[in-house]
Amino acid sequence: MTTSPLSGLAKRLVADQVLDEATAASAIKAARRENQTFVQHAVEAKLVKSRELANIASQAFGSPLFDLGGYNFDLIPKDIVDEKLISKHFALPLYKRGNRLFVAVADPTNLAGLDEINFNTGLSTDAVLVEADKLAKAIENYLSDNGNMGAGLEGMDDEELDGLDVGGDEQDRGDEDEPGGDEAPVVRFVNKVLLDAIRTGASDIHFEPYEKSYRVRFRTDGVLHEIAKPPIQLATRLSARLKVMSKMDISEKRVPQDGRIKMKLSKTKAIDFRVNSLPTLWGEKIVLRILDPSSAKLGIDALGYEDEQKQIYMDALAQPQGMILVTGPTGSGKTVSLYTGLNILNTPERNISTAEDPVEINLEGINQVNVHPKVGLNFAEALRSFLRQDPDIVMVGEIRDLETAEIAIKAAQTGHLVLSTLHTNSAPETLTRLMNMGVPTFNIATSVSVIIAQRLARRLCNECKKPVTLPREVLQAEGFATVTIPQSDWSIFQPVGCEHCSNGYKGRVGVYEVVRITDGISRIIMEGGNSIQIADQAREEGFNNLRVSALRKVVMGVTSLEEANRVTKD
Repeated sequence: MTTSPLSGLAKRLVADQVLDEATAASAIKAARRENQTFVQHAVEAKLVKSRELANIASQAFGSPLFDLGGYNFDLIPKDIVDEKLISKHFALPLYKRGNRLFVAVADPTNLAGLDEINFNTGLSTDAVLVEADKLAKAIENYLSDNGNMGAGLEGMDDEELDGLDVGGDEQDRGDEDEPGGDEAPVVRFVNKVLLDAIRTGASDIHFEPYEKSYRVRFRTDGVLHEIAKPPIQLATRLSARLKVMSKMDISEKRVPQDGRIKMKLSKTKAIDFRVNSLPTLWGEKIVLRILDPSSAKLGIDALGYEDEQKQIYMDALAQPQGMILVTGPTGSGKTVSLYTGLNILNTPERNISTAEDPVEINLEGINQVNVHPKVGLNFAEALRSFLRQDPDIVMVGEIRDLETAEIAIKAAQTGHLVLSTLHTNSAPETLTRLMNMGVPTFNIATSVSVIIAQRLARRLCNECKKPVTLPREVLQAEGFATVTIPQSDWSIFQPVGCEHCSNGYKGRVGVYEVVRITDGISRIIMEGGNSIQIADQAREEGFNNLRVSALRKVVMGVTSLEEANRVTKD
């Protein structure tokens, strides 16, 4: 008979039938591989809820449970425990009394960790039991505020953050910019911010100087949040560091500049950042757009299209010719929709070329061109070249003028599939925009196949969303009568907020208006009809507009009415 390899808290969880023995043993091995404690892995892998685990530990080992939610973190004794020990043992010093140090832990059986802290501090250590998820946030905040910007993040220590492989760094940097001495904290801070943005799913990072302060903000799920306030004295060094990383001219501070950063997280994983600097009254504001190649490979099912809308898009992609137009404001997900379509089309049998300003995501097997208007390579010129290179599919980043529109339509009429974007608010307005550019109505009616207007709405957190019943007057005023889903199937929720999300939302979902150019709509276009007439015809033919699509996602429990109102209007 063999004895169980489990011990401590893992053994207790098995005894209480919270975990089976095989799961617990596997979790211990996984935690060791990831340089984590068993408790960290068990909570992050959602094997057990943080609160439940804390209650079991408290009862099993007679340790009272302390609520970190009510603790004043300004009382934490600084520089007593090395940050690497805090990360290694998942423990945080809370306060010191005489020769005794009280340390927050999520696993009171981790005696080796307490002994090592005891040895390194020379203080008698007492364990204070806390919930694992709250401890993780407290440790992250403490390490960030304490200057060790990289500890505990992605398993990287200070040396790894200093030496993170960032494209464009070594070639353009002089000896004076090596990350040594006083520059090391700036290097670690910038790398930490970039890694945090990737980890939290941010789309943009804003570095902003003001007269007496400096702030860093992330745009997460379409909303900006302040995440750090470095000292204003670091403003110049932060901007210089970012400009060096993105191959900008650090001596030029009077005009805007564009650059790019490639950050290699591993041998197989790299993230690109599109960088822009802007001279402001108090220094250079720098904004980074995060370009994650994996976002282009989500698959059409992950984007939020309803079944009918997805089928219309897929049918248009299957056609040998025609034009697919995607429209919406900046940040509405147009690029992801286009790249998703290109990935579906990307086979060895097809020649695909794209003209973009700039190329945001590199796609293997597709010929991508950066337009450079200053040297004469604009969208129209790139399109002309494409048509001389035997293309099957062409993607134009944006139709901005009549010349580009005419060449794109000519390509769509001569056996090529063309994908492009316009900046309009709805599908019907896209058609009238082309008319206003001067494109003949006959060419529009015979070349455009499908128009997709879209927005991105924040998705409700499944962990904390709360059912809500809306009064009949609200339902009528908001237009729910247009929703064709039976009211018995409605599930309307509102945001709450928990440790798993941001103010009740987690992630985003697309809201779409997908209109196929039918004979009826073509007839209105040929007659020079306006966007209102086109919208009425589209509604009669069963194409949902953005408002109806948003309300459908509300009654399906995907998003809230407040969020639907934020991204769509009647």
